[in-house]
Amino acid sequence: MFNIKDILVMGPPDTIFEGGYFKAELIFPIDYPNNPPTMKFLSDMWHPNIYADGKVCISILHPPGEDEWGYEKASERWLPIHTVETILISVISMLASPNCESPANIDASVDFKDDYKLFKKKVMRTVRKSQEQFF
Repeated sequence: MFNIKDILVMGPPDTIFEGGYFKAELIFPIDYPNNPPTMKFLSDMWHPNIYADGKVCISILHPPGEDEWGYEKASERWLPIHTVETILISVISMLASPNCESPANIDASVDFKDDYKLFKKKVMRTVRKSQEQFF
């Protein structure tokens, strides 16, 4: 296994994550590229598709093949053609457009759907914290 620990994801423009500087890492399995890496944010995050421990839950980082629960198509899951660049583009897109149908962080998902003002407040707190840690 090998890791890329020095990833900096900048919050996408025109989103509530804008201005954030979020540290992350990618952990690659021995059988990469046949299986996906794991991505984990090392900075605090509040997002429906990011577990409390920072692990990212996004389709292209799920193992290849059919989804045992039938939620995802095989074409949406990991393919060996994905690169670090395509992973990061997908994660930045995920920050801008959460998928609340399959949340990793249920509390963040509930806030996003039922109390967006509270969700935004919590995200802004993580953005400020990321800026303090970055500068």
